[in-house]
Amino acid sequence: MKITIGSKSGSRLMAGVLACTALMLALSPLGVQAQAVRTIEAGTLAVAFSGDMPGTGYQDGKMVGFDGEVLQQSADALKLKIKPALMEWSGTIASVQSKRVDIMGGTMGWTEQRSKIMLLTDPIMYFKNGITQTAATNWSHLADLENKKVGTITGFSFIPELRKINGLQLALYDTSDAAVRDLMSGRIDAVIGDPPVMQYAISRNPQWKLHFNAFTDNNPDYPLLTGLGQVVFGINKDNPELLKAVNGEIAKLWKNCDMKKIGARYGLTQDVWYKPDGKNFRAGVDRAADWALPGCR
Repeated sequence: MKITIGSKSGSRLMAGVLACTALMLALSPLGVQAQAVRTIEAGTLAVAFSGDMPGTGYQDGKMVGFDGEVLQQSADALKLKIKPALMEWSGTIASVQSKRVDIMGGTMGWTEQRSKIMLLTDPIMYFKNGITQTAATNWSHLADLENKKVGTITGFSFIPELRKINGLQLALYDTSDAAVRDLMSGRIDAVIGDPPVMQYAISRNPQWKLHFNAFTDNNPDYPLLTGLGQVVFGINKDNPELLKAVNGEIAKLWKNCDMKKIGARYGLTQDVWYKPDGKNFRAGVDRAADWALPGCR
């Protein structure tokens, strides 16, 4: 029987042919490849990281640490094999920009400047700066540091804000270890260090009898000390497909509070790491104006 394309029977036949063709393309190697996430080396996810815990490490063929576990679970879900690239922190951003790696991790905080040179993922956790102190105190306000001797690490961005606190005597250290030793010996009253590093070290050394309290202030005159920080991954500007895929996996980990379960393995148990309590600086910058921060409540 002659079939006319304009007839009802011809239209149904043509629709069936087109559907079968689409299915065959989708199932063919070419179709699968077209839908795969694009990476520098097919089938792998090259990750730049500094090896600082509790953020990132590599052990027994897998990424470890808070950032590391999120990256590993994302790679597994996307059927990509991790290709580790251990390097100094100063080289991680440059390696993403030059396309030597696909993604970078290592408790990197979101900043507007970084959002201009890389694609930054949705947050995997939050942080507020705070006070590492002995069991004798329970400070959580900027005012608690007035007329106190406080240690921090040379080069931290919030140092100018610390200098503004009334009567605060600032002691600068090259490493967190040196600052903590002076705190335990009584030479200083408190340490303002990298929040995840401080909390991780305290959780691994209960004999120190130290604890960390995030600042409860929300003072616009001290945005770096009291503002909400977001830990993110960086991806090359030319790979929005990878950003979308990784963000999808991050969303799944937030949905059932799996982020909190990961953090608990590294001593990050306080709610401050998982609740976006603070101003959303990204809305209208590298996200839509109505974009809401994910969280575990």
